[in-house]
Amino acid sequence: MTNFIPIFPLGIVVYPEEQLNLHIFEPRYKQLIRECIAEQKPFGIPSVIDNKIVEYGTLVEVVRVEKSYESGELDVVTRGTRVFRILEVIKTIPEKLYTGAIVNYPENHTNSNERLQKQVIQALRELHNLLQVNKSFKKEDADLLSYDIAHHAGLSLLEEYELLLLFQELQRLEYLKRHLLRVVPVMAEMERLKDRVKLNGHFRNLSAGDI
Repeated sequence: MTNFIPIFPLGIVVYPEEQLNLHIFEPRYKQLIRECIAEQKPFGIPSVIDNKIVEYGTLVEVVRVEKSYESGELDVVTRGTRVFRILEVIKTIPEKLYTGAIVNYPENHTNSNERLQKQVIQALRELHNLLQVNKSFKKEDADLLSYDIAHHAGLSLLEEYELLLLFQELQRLEYLKRHLLRVVPVMAEMERLKDRVKLNGHFRNLSAGDI
């Protein structure tokens, strides 16, 4: 399926089913959002990386207007629906301030693997414990998908985008698993180093063992 969508490029990666809160203040995007609300149509958020609109992004829909300001600014709650690929950016649209794009929608598979998913969640919890971060999700652990946890795994913007380009849930989980298995030992060693630094200068009970 190929169609035209208005686009709102941002320096973030948005995933399907993700809730994103936006404060709309630029005239072009105030026009875009108001039209999407009036016509009940979605818009696209392609990622901006290194000051360039990249090829893939996520289609989002406006869930509700949280606040409307006298200036015309808006606080809106949006939700990601599906990943799109940009075929062509349309920079000039008659009577529109915003830009648009011709896009299509890659087939995306959500078939998971229980053992792999548990490994990823376990590694994620271990990372959060090391960072002393308390993360709660709206779903039970068994129901969490890669998209639900990607923003909470310490990925860089480029890594989050790389995950967006994977269209199999198993691939995404493997990507997260490799990342977490690389990061968690580093963070654990940093914690041990911090503990050693804290001990420096303190009286300690030391033993040479049985020599």
